Amino acid sequence: METNHPFLPIIVGTDMNAYNMAISFHEAYGIKPILIGKEPLSFTEMSSITETIEFDKKLSEPEHFADILIGMADKYRAPGKTLLLVGTNDLYVRLIIENAKVLREHYVFNYPTEDLMNQLQMKANFYALCKEHGIDTPTTYFYDCSKDVPFDDSDMMYPVVVKPSNGIEYSRNKFAGQEKVYKVDSPKELFEVIQKIKASGYRDELIIQDFIPGDDTYMWDSVIYANAKGQTQLVTYAQVVLQEHTVTAIGNYTALITRFDKEMMEKLQHFLEAVGYTGFANFDLKYDSRDKKFKVFEVNIRQGRSSYYVTALGHNMAQYLVDDLIYKTEKPITYLNEDFLFTVVPKVVLRNFVQNQAVQKDIKRLIKEKKYGNPLFYKKDTHMKRKLYLFARQVNYYKKYKNNQW
Repeated sequence: METNHPFLPIIVGTDMNAYNMAISFHEAYGIKPILIGKEPLSFTEMSSITETIEFDKKLSEPEHFADILIGMADKYRAPGKTLLLVGTNDLYVRLIIENAKVLREHYVFNYPTEDLMNQLQMKANFYALCKEHGIDTPTTYFYDCSKDVPFDDSDMMYPVVVKPSNGIEYSRNKFAGQEKVYKVDSPKELFEVIQKIKASGYRDELIIQDFIPGDDTYMWDSVIYANAKGQTQLVTYAQVVLQEHTVTAIGNYTALITRFDKEMMEKLQHFLEAVGYTGFANFDLKYDSRDKKFKVFEVNIRQGRSSYYVTALGHNMAQYLVDDLIYKTEKPITYLNEDFLFTVVPKVVLRNFVQNQAVQKDIKRLIKEKKYGNPLFYKKDTHMKRKLYLFARQVNYYKKYKNNQW
């Protein structure tokens, strides 16, 4: 491991997002980060660019999280090295923020305050904030699962989308046939979905939302980084090409193309600045052709699993964290305006399952110009068994898209 850097990255998680952050650190600094996870996941398990993966089954339990991380800090603390903490999923980021006071004695990290996190993650609050700051959102209703009242759908247009307001709680109440998002076409179907979710023990709010028409290419993505002082340093905008089509993974983007829309980029930037946001943020939006507006669904308070395109275009995500938290470097704001196709699926999937002709044309052009990349095939990761696993995964992706239409 490199020893000439005054920091050591500790990444919490073992999924694709953790891998993308690990290779960002490796690319920029030649460092092999330490990963902490609950269980081995194939993205990171066989990688040659992670120094060590520490496992603890209790990592996701709020009462154990801080103690586990303090134990890791004690283990990896070294003279002249600052421990830089990076969370890679909603739960771990939430737990870092909730334990920020005690964790700051051992680590440096950049996340919003607990109060702001709760405002942004409770959808009813978030949509109210959006309205206040002139950002469009889909027509949305909320249903409280803790109350035993029927849902009033008298002024609702079908189809609608149903999803949990509290994703962490929802994933704790597993049930057979559980889907990440439900598309519902009738009042009867809506009633059945609500009953099923309530029966699982989920007691939080459900979001019942106008279904904006349009395939995956109507979805949009934005990554923003605001330094620890709240100054925005990076704003990106990208059009989704494909998302996962299996019911448990819908909403995870598998391919996107970078775009430039200064007006929308500034709108999202100013929204975050107005609420005092710090750290990485990742917006999910959808273009509504009915009124020609981009509508925001949510903001993730971390980099997304497809945010690696930022690193691929020379704006290394790890470097933003290091320059900010370790070297305290001031940076001018970058509105990313470069062409790139990010994909974790093989080209054959893009060729066969993207119906939008204009996007298909761009895919062909970017592949021809070699302006595309898949982070899972990071050249410096040399583990042979991992390469075989990835090849099998690519084949499997084709089957997945063939058999699942969202």
